[in-house]
Amino acid sequence: MGERSGTAAVTDERPAVSWDAFGHAPVGMAISGVDSVLIEANPALERLLGRAAGGLTGTSLYDLTDPDELPGIRDACTAVHAVPGRVSRVEGGLLHGDGTRVPVQVTVTRVAEQPGLPTHLVLVVEDITDRKALEAQLVHRSLHDALTGLPNRLLFGDRLRHALERGHREGTPTCVLVVDLDGFKAINDRYGHPMGDAVLVAVAERLTSVLRASDTAARLGGDEFSIVCENTDRADAEVLAERLRRTLVDPLTIRGTSIDVGMSIGIGSVRPGADPDVACEQVVRDADDAMYAEKHRGH
Repeated sequence: MGERSGTAAVTDERPAVSWDAFGHAPVGMAISGVDSVLIEANPALERLLGRAAGGLTGTSLYDLTDPDELPGIRDACTAVHAVPGRVSRVEGGLLHGDGTRVPVQVTVTRVAEQPGLPTHLVLVVEDITDRKALEAQLVHRSLHDALTGLPNRLLFGDRLRHALERGHREGTPTCVLVVDLDGFKAINDRYGHPMGDAVLVAVAERLTSVLRASDTAARLGGDEFSIVCENTDRADAEVLAERLRRTLVDPLTIRGTSIDVGMSIGIGSVRPGADPDVACEQVVRDADDAMYAEKHRGH
């Protein structure tokens, strides 16, 4: 390569580039041929991917891409071939030198062939790790109860739909348990809402401690919880209900105070192969009705 300077310094193999801008850019940049093989990579990209100086030259961008996300990166590069100057952006993952995945946004621009110079691609690679982490946090918050950390009503509905679709496809039964705490209003009235919140957290922990990996417990609001049980018949659901009741036989001890709380549980069941569109609301209503009937009976 010819000597770098603050202006354009090129050979007949590499495109004209402002090497000061390229070398000192705070984001990763690279130049590649249309075959995606890197002709040059700047220090920021080398640092981002944990590579030694010059270690990226001659490497295919595709070989640096997480295999699961290769189609998106490949499409972004090929999309710019049709129109010189066209810009294509894609989010994906590139592989760090230690084998970990680095979330990135890759911006690809095709530079048209010039006299004595080949057609090439200019790649701008931005680290979006912090942005993806924030997005994941926001998604988690939108799908989980802020107090207990359990799935909320929205995620509960999604898990129920998944279980019913599996039951329809594979011919397996699905059960839903609706759990409502007994005497919770009295706890709030006597000890205050902070204690009530602590009780809900403790109950959530006890509920989840006896569930299977395939079960999903959710807080639907107030002191009401619900559990989706995939591939579970009514007899097994009744066994689970008894296990749940036993978790509250002993009082909760919160901040040195012993708290007695019970629960009423209703079960709704869906036969194997049932239509998910019909069963989704019906099974929750059945479980809800059964829970209120049990509460009315006082167990």
